[in-house]
Amino acid sequence: MREIIKLESTAGTGFFYTTTKNKKKHTAKFEINKFDPKAKKYVKFVEKKVSK
Repeated sequence: MREIIKLESTAGTGFFYTTTKNKKKHTAKFEINKFDPKAKKYVKFVEKKVSK
């Protein structure tokens, strides 16, 4: 029951990470601070659904 999600940078660089999350346990949108190598700093990444 894991869903593949895309964590997209809010810096507007187009950089993203992909990961999975448990659909049953975590229903809210996922947000985390991670390093964006294009912006060369830590920025907030927000969850977007992966298009199949």
